[in-house]
Amino acid sequence: MTAQDREADGFDDALALVGREPPSAGQAPDPVTAPAHDPRHSHGHRHDQGQAPGKEQDRTRGAAPGHGTGPGHGAAQDPGAASATTARHHAEPWEAARALAARAAGSVPDARTASVPLDRALGRALAEPLTALTDLPSFDTSAMDGWAVSGPGPWSVRPVRDSSRAGATADAPGTRAADTADVQESDAPGVQGAGTSGVHDADDLGILAGHGAVAPLPDGTAVRIATGARIPPDTTAVIRSEHARTDSRGHLHADREVIPGQDIRPRGQECRAGDRLLPAGSLVTPAVLGLAAAAGYDELVTFPRPRVEVLVLGDELLTEGLPHDGLIRDALGPMLAPWLRTLGADVIATRRIRDDAEALCRAVTRSTADLVLTTGGTAGGPVDHVHPVLDKTGAELLVDGVAVRPGHPMLLARLSSGRHLVGLPGNPLAAVSGLLTLAEPLLRTLAGRAPRPPYRAPLRDAVHGHPHDTRLVPFVHHDEGLVPLHFNGPAMLRGIAAADGLAVVPPGGARPGDELEVLDLPWAASVDGGCFT
Repeated sequence: MTAQDREADGFDDALALVGREPPSAGQAPDPVTAPAHDPRHSHGHRHDQGQAPGKEQDRTRGAAPGHGTGPGHGAAQDPGAASATTARHHAEPWEAARALAARAAGSVPDARTASVPLDRALGRALAEPLTALTDLPSFDTSAMDGWAVSGPGPWSVRPVRDSSRAGATADAPGTRAADTADVQESDAPGVQGAGTSGVHDADDLGILAGHGAVAPLPDGTAVRIATGARIPPDTTAVIRSEHARTDSRGHLHADREVIPGQDIRPRGQECRAGDRLLPAGSLVTPAVLGLAAAAGYDELVTFPRPRVEVLVLGDELLTEGLPHDGLIRDALGPMLAPWLRTLGADVIATRRIRDDAEALCRAVTRSTADLVLTTGGTAGGPVDHVHPVLDKTGAELLVDGVAVRPGHPMLLARLSSGRHLVGLPGNPLAAVSGLLTLAEPLLRTLAGRAPRPPYRAPLRDAVHGHPHDTRLVPFVHHDEGLVPLHFNGPAMLRGIAAADGLAVVPPGGARPGDELEVLDLPWAASVDGGCFT
């Protein structure tokens, strides 16, 4: 891609210069390409506005444009949080954390499944396989507008003048083929169909879609037929209108070779009754709705969409206007609810909670959602209340920190009610990392959806890695491979806003040509259409 192309696409400034050669002696490293700073050796701070681009410091609050989180080592912490934070020195490997999140909900009980009309099934997952209730097509049909012919040509045209009686069948009680009024044979001059010669008979409607069976077609005859119409018995082939002509005596001639069976969709071509069309766990997309309707369904047995409540934590957050006097705009509140919907969830509320432990405790314990999602407050600072609240309410910490940058202070807990809580870091990109690492696999299980098959793609440009942790780096797809994006610091959204997904960079980094696992963003996903809501 040329520089002009990139500029036209509007993301030239976002392309990462991550594949540069290592800096020469005495040269300062590029803040984007340099190995990420390890915040496990730094103290938590409340504001991130002075952070250099690309620094992998995750903090609990204040990172413009959202709010951040941090490791909390060295920060003051509520004495009551001791038991909740004891294990926080061990971070789960990224792959293990995602697998644990997927297993955390177990399996969705059958009691939660429901049969819903097709117009309410979009975005849900099938609770049982989709099995064809009929052959598709259920009878031989014409694939084209044209002529149904029997035997070798030329053929005598049999006009169909009374389409309202096209449902009469040759084997109906008291009916004979010769007496069927809707198909009349005529060889008289002047009875002509459409063609390059001859005149169209305005009364000849032909066999139309939506009518019942017609009488068998005698050898040497032809009848006009519409796309989707039922094929008369004994039909040899369908000739497209543009490939045939009639003469002045009302005979039809083919302009090219006629192959038996051409342009006929035979019964059961797509499937037979009882065939399994889709497995349980498949996402119901618009195409699935169409397939289900064609296969005879009026309702589908599906899993309900999991219910999520979002709790946005922090005193420093504004819901409108420009940042001022140490206050910053809340970027996560507007972002998370629509993002969660693309992941198959129903967001029942987005609530803003001040830095008040009791208020947070009430919100968590009173929530009826399947998943409570908090933002910020996952470290050990003086107003980081998530761990103390989990400890106070008897929650079980399943994941308490993940070896991933950005976003390592994320957590997953099972509440005493049996429901779950995912604690996201407050920095915006770190929160996205937590959303895709812990919330997405958990929601997929809660929704009854099949696991997303992982896939990998080659890297175009080199990416520096963290010495010990996985990195999630925004990228765009190009013919040459994955192109990492600039502005990928934990407090930044500019890179992810232009991205197709996140590339999973192993510890130590990756070179051009290396194949990396890809996490597509739901609205850019090509795997299972996760954005249908």
